[in-house]
Amino acid sequence: MIPQPSDRPSDPPSDQSSHRPSDQFSDPPSDQPSDRIDLPRLRRLLGTPELAWLLERVRRRMARQEPLTGPVSVTLNAPSDAQRSAAGRLLGRPPGDGRSIGVRLDAVDAMLRRSGACPDGLGAAVVALTGQVEPLSEARDREVRAWQEAYEPLDTLAPELADWAARTRRDGLVRRLARGPEAARDLISRTVRVLRALPCDPPVSLPAFAARTLGSAHALDDGDPLTTVVLSGVRALTGFPDGAGAGWRREAWASAGLLRDDVSSTVLTLNLRGTPVLDLLAKTGEPAVLTLRQLARQEIVLTSGTLLYICENPTVLSAAADAYGPHCLPLVCLQGQPSAAALTLLRQAHAQGTVLRYHGDFDWGGLRIAAGLLRHVPWQPWRYTAVDYRRSAETVMASAPPLTGTPAVAPWDLELPSALESLGVRVEEEAVLDDLLGDLAR
Repeated sequence: MIPQPSDRPSDPPSDQSSHRPSDQFSDPPSDQPSDRIDLPRLRRLLGTPELAWLLERVRRRMARQEPLTGPVSVTLNAPSDAQRSAAGRLLGRPPGDGRSIGVRLDAVDAMLRRSGACPDGLGAAVVALTGQVEPLSEARDREVRAWQEAYEPLDTLAPELADWAARTRRDGLVRRLARGPEAARDLISRTVRVLRALPCDPPVSLPAFAARTLGSAHALDDGDPLTTVVLSGVRALTGFPDGAGAGWRREAWASAGLLRDDVSSTVLTLNLRGTPVLDLLAKTGEPAVLTLRQLARQEIVLTSGTLLYICENPTVLSAAADAYGPHCLPLVCLQGQPSAAALTLLRQAHAQGTVLRYHGDFDWGGLRIAAGLLRHVPWQPWRYTAVDYRRSAETVMASAPPLTGTPAVAPWDLELPSALESLGVRVEEEAVLDDLLGDLAR
């Protein structure tokens, strides 16, 4: 069993009742041994390995700025024979055979003064043997200042990340990942360097971006503490939802224009034309999946007109293909947050003069997706205003799920968030599918 020292008060012994050393903290001892201290003798008396526990317990009391005078004892549970004998020799008494040994601090102080080994008493002896003792209050203040300084780089971020920066200071993520304030400052500084360079438009390779920004292509690899903090900031920057797994991380990076590869990012389309493959699928009214690689290597020159509909959920696109086949108007499905491939396609379409019309779920997550898309490419609402929400909500009110989550803004219709809060129900695209399909007939 490992000996466990503890402090406990006890009655003063009769032979020490008249001796009351001065308070050790009115004038803290120097970290250099005084000329008054007989250091070799002090080491023989108090500096042996068997009494290390006693020195440590005294240091703790000094750090807490607790007095070493008065009826104060330190106790060691389950001492070894050597520790028991050393404590007995220190005070010149039999070691005893109990389950623990106790040492009166004022008795040790008096012995050190009388013997001449340390005329300034126990506190000065401990400093001479073990080094200066820093009060815990000063150490805590110093640590608080160090952590405050570690977070200072967050103040240089863009205003849209102010809430994330404040949350990062509070939530303890950096403290869990970093070993201390110095490591935390380095972690935060590198995080800020990355976030200030995002989003990337056009998208770039994640390893190439890491090499350019941080000096190493592997600096943002999975599992690195920096990656964890940066992804948290990316979510705040782009509105990408929380999640887990390799697929989620890939799309989270892609939301900021950072690509793990150029084939994993895809976009689902229906009746787009502009390449032989798209033309063939449009003739049969079958959906097509385009990769970022295809879009980056060959721009899709749209020949399907000047209007392109966009939905959030694959159910809408699948139902449109079933209902109208080749006679459906061109449709793009984001499948949630817009991927790098989707953003690339929609930018190409907008650059060609195509009018984009967007519809999504009437809930806070849907509003965030729509607002995020609007930051990348302009679009017009497709049955996606406060008027449309009220009309749809009244129709499905009895069966609609309740609205939950954190409110979001709707820059395309400032009344929409208040309408959602007022009625308090979610209206998903599947609930208004008939209305959406009616608009897609060619």
